[in-house]
Amino acid sequence: MRKTVVLLFISVMALSCGREIAAEDLAKLNGYWEIQEAVMADGTQKEYTVNPTIDFFELKGKTGFRKKVMPQFDGTYRVNDLLENITIEQKEGKTFVNYTTEYAKWKEEIIGLSQEELVVKNQHDIEYHYKRPKPFSVK
Repeated sequence: MRKTVVLLFISVMALSCGREIAAEDLAKLNGYWEIQEAVMADGTQKEYTVNPTIDFFELKGKTGFRKKVMPQFDGTYRVNDLLENITIEQKEGKTFVNYTTEYAKWKEEIIGLSQEELVVKNQHDIEYHYKRPKPFSVK
């Protein structure tokens, strides 16, 4: 029984710690991401059913940028010149995205990253869940 409790504790601790994202998996960050929901530190959830903007990431190695783009009814995106420079930092088994603009610096921890899902957590322990947007057109 004692061994089971110790094993369970070790498993929970290992899973609760962030995992470092493999360098080859970082390329999955590239492309368009649409926010799906935010999970607050207290566990409450906010769903995003309609998104006027979508995040576009471009990463080469461990540096790149993120832009907010606006989907149009013809399936294209409206883009402006504003962007956030990003760098990837891997530290103590965790992977962080460091953002820098002319006015601010902040970071988010990557909790999960696959081809179809991105989960990040900010310094306020708010998790943001993203999915790949589905293309649409009203032509």
